[in-house]
This record gives sequence, C-alpha cells and structure tokens, in this order.
Amino acid sequence: MAVAEFPSSLKSQLNLSSTTVFQANRFHNHRRCSFRPFYRARSSPITCSVAPNQIEAAPVAAKTGEPKSKSDCYGVFCLTYDLKAEEETTSWKKMINIAVSGAAGMISNHLLFKLAAGEVFGPDQPIALKLLGSERSFQALEGVAMELEDSLFPLLREVVISIDPYEVFQDADWALLIGAKPRGPGMERAGLLDINGQIFAEQGKALNAVASPNVKVIVVGNPCNTNALICLKNAPKIPAKNFHALTRLDENRAKCQLALKAGVFYDQVSNMTIWGNHSTTQVPDFLNARINGLPVKEVIKDHRWLEEEFTEKVQKRGGVLIEKWGRSSAASTSVSIVDAIRSLIIPTPEGDWFSSGVYSTGNPYGIAEDIVFSMPCRSKGDGDYELVKDVIFDDYLRMRIAKTEAELLAEKRCVAHLTGEGIAVCDLPEDTMLPGEM
Repeated sequence: MAVAEFPSSLKSQLNLSSTTVFQANRFHNHRRCSFRPFYRARSSPITCSVAPNQIEAAPVAAKTGEPKSKSDCYGVFCLTYDLKAEEETTSWKKMINIAVSGAAGMISNHLLFKLAAGEVFGPDQPIALKLLGSERSFQALEGVAMELEDSLFPLLREVVISIDPYEVFQDADWALLIGAKPRGPGMERAGLLDINGQIFAEQGKALNAVASPNVKVIVVGNPCNTNALICLKNAPKIPAKNFHALTRLDENRAKCQLALKAGVFYDQVSNMTIWGNHSTTQVPDFLNARINGLPVKEVIKDHRWLEEEFTEKVQKRGGVLIEKWGRSSAASTSVSIVDAIRSLIIPTPEGDWFSSGVYSTGNPYGIAEDIVFSMPCRSKGDGDYELVKDVIFDDYLRMRIAKTEAELLAEKRCVAHLTGEGIAVCDLPEDTMLPGEM
C-alpha cells in the first residue's frame, strides 16, 4: 500500500481529503492505480476518473514478498470522490456488486452491456461489475473494460478486472459463473466434469470466503447442473437455495417450438418446465405447459409430434445453430441469463412459473435429493423462489424424468472427490453432451 499527495488544485477541484491511498499493481511493464479516500465523507461516494498520469506524486515501491495478481479498477472507474449533498442522485438504489467469470468471452460480451445499460436490474439500479478472467484472456478483458468505459453508462459506477476469484467475488451480491473449459477433441465427458469441476470448486471456496452471505449464483459453464452442485458444496456458508444452473435457454427454445407448431406468437406459451439436466436427457414438459391458457395437448393434437419430435428439436437446437452460425449460441444465452435473473427479481405472473436448475433436497416431486435438478419455480421478486406444487405427471413424463435423474446421480458420483464425498466413481451411462459443450 502506498500513499500519494495530490496537487492542491486537483484536491480542491475534486473535493478530496488531504491524503488518498492507492494500490499499485504491476502488469508486465505497466502500472495502474486504484484510488480510495481514507474515510467516508458526509455525502455518498460516486465513482469518476482521473488518469494516472495526472497524479504527480510517485508511488512508494511495493514490499517484496507480497503476492502479485492481476487486479485493477479500470480507467474512468479508478477514482472515488465525494459530491456535495445536493448533487447526489437521490432516486437511485444502493449499488450492487455483480461478479462475472469468463468475462472476456462471447456470452459476456453480450451480457455485460445489458447489465450496464439497466436492462436487467432496472434504470434506477447502479451497479459495479467485477470481471474475472485468466492469464491468457487478461488483455481481452482490458479491451472489454475499455468498451464499457467508452459506452458512458450512467449506472455503471465501478469496473474491476482480475484473474483472482477472491478479489472478484469480494462482497458480490450476484455471481454469474460463465467461464468454463470447452470440451476438446477426444475428451470424455468424465474428463470435462473433472476439469471444470476443479474450477467451480475453487470458485465455490472463494464465494464462501468473501462474497455477500446471501449472494445469488447462476452457473452457466457446462456441465452446469453438476458444476453448480460442486460450487455449492464448496460454499457451505451460502444457502444452497441460492445456487442456480441455467436451463432458461432450454425453456425459451421449448416455448419457441410450441409456438411455431401451434401457429401463435411465443408470448402465448406459458408454464413451460425443463426438468432435469442441461443435456440431451433434459425433459421439456408439454404436459403442464399452456398455450393461450389451454393445455398444450388440447391445442396441439399431434401427440406423436410432442413425444417424439418436440424434445429432439429442443435438444438439438444448439447443434443446428452451430451448423448455420459456425459457433455456439452466445447472444441467446445472454438473453436467457437476463431472463433468469429477472425471474428472481420480478414477481412471477399469477399462475405461471419458470425453469431453473436448483438444489433438489426437500422437493415435492419425489426426485432424488442432493443434486441440482431443473424444476418449475415461482418468485415473489425478492431474489428467492419456491417450487411449484400444482403440476401433474403421467407415465411418459415420469419415465423421462427418471432418465435425467439417473444421469445427474451418475455425474455426482463422478465428482465425489470435489464435493467432499469420497472417491470418485465414473459410470456415466452414455455421452449426452449438448453440442454447445463441444
């Protein structure tokens, strides 16, 4: 930690106290600074910028032996100063901290700008973005921060970039865990479970240590159900109910296919559930879904299509997109993350529900406990949810649910060494990886 003295003209212009602390971090051959006042003044702090080259005092050399990490506030977000009371934005809510892993990737490239623009948490909700990358992606992460800086989002008050999850997850209110290793040529699914499981075990430990005690966690990196289970098992201080595996894109795809078949716009499709794993064993539930308020089977009379083609279309949608687009879905995935968050912070419409992969212990459906299983949820808009009880089952639905349940139990055994449950035994029944995981 080093102390720098600001010129008197600059101090008076920014209403700073006489002494300001900054941290110097070295990246290769360059240095950036993060400035924070020693104390909180009478009015609330708002983040703004002063370029490092405007500061005349040189930093004191860092102590030898201190751990080095690539962590930074970025550019315009680096200087904190106090506005006069009459200049405060009184209509805004308290700032929330949003941590995003895989922040230099394509999904994040769409998502971050939606978050910063207020499309997710609303036009009166200031946010801080804490972005996690890797050694390899750090330069790209700086590029992301530059674009956020150039976009002049009023609600975006802070941006931090780092390769250390303990720094990024500090006081996080939301953690969007997007980053994961893709499946390479010749890699078995068990190998992918182990490699990504280690990533999510470490991130779970970091969340447990430094995040807000009520942090909401959405796991996107695949295999997302079991990654979410690993993460929550390594974060015992955080309620297991706060962890979600993203199955909202599957739900959105299922709604689209039902709307196309019925000849209606997709906003007429409701009560759509994705049961189970985010894999080709997933179960899009047409038995409980509705079109224009009517049961799907009353609107779509071709029940053979529902049982045979509908599920396959939903499962293979990502593969078809890759064939057309040359890469896996990114924009639609980011939209589904937005949908998943908003489903938790906006009350669910009366009689409707949404899908999310959640911790199964205590579920009312007879599904195996202690796995992360996609089920129908409702929310009061407080960030929490409850499982829907008024659903019906038939033999076909039960049979399909049993298959995806068996797969998740097998995946759980395969990562037992990462969840504190002993020696891993991998007996995965078949390769059910979705195309986007390749």
